Amino acid sequence: MYFAHDTDFALRSATALVNTSARGRERLVDVAGLDEFFVEFEWTGLRERTDAELEAVRSLRPLLRSVWEAADAEAAVEVVNDLLRRTNARPWLTRHGTWDWHLHVTESADPLVDRMGAEAAMAFADVIRVGDLDRLKFCAAPDCDAVLIDLSRNRSRLFCDIGNCGNKANVAAYRARKARAAQ
Repeated sequence: MYFAHDTDFALRSATALVNTSARGRERLVDVAGLDEFFVEFEWTGLRERTDAELEAVRSLRPLLRSVWEAADAEAAVEVVNDLLRRTNARPWLTRHGTWDWHLHVTESADPLVDRMGAEAAMAFADVIRVGDLDRLKFCAAPDCDAVLIDLSRNRSRLFCDIGNCGNKANVAAYRARKARAAQ
């Protein structure tokens, strides 16, 4: 699937943010961890670098995860529209750094949590509008609660990026085949 580059990036960022609390591990343990996330996903704009900002971003994760958990498009739309309202999203075109024209949906001085929530909501809106909500998946590993965005052409992605789940599943399947062959 080909989304606009900013939509693709926002989907990856939202997925990564939700997964910062997956598999029973907190990955945003402190402000420095949020700083790393901020840099990794090329966020721009104001940063408070406070524990309150960190907690606000952490509190966004369950709301984003609820889009994956939505029973259908109507339920996902409710979450997305709520996010757009909460963040006071106001789309505008910009370009900066290595990024060509793309949408920002909040002002650079708005709180980080609002910028993250609004960007994710706009990306989810694109997914819903093109009928690709089924690209939002949960990791197929039985011991993993991570989410993923399947951007593969044939919608075949099954495993997340955080726990080596695909590799573990392949090794387990290989060992099971070898054990059956040995019997």
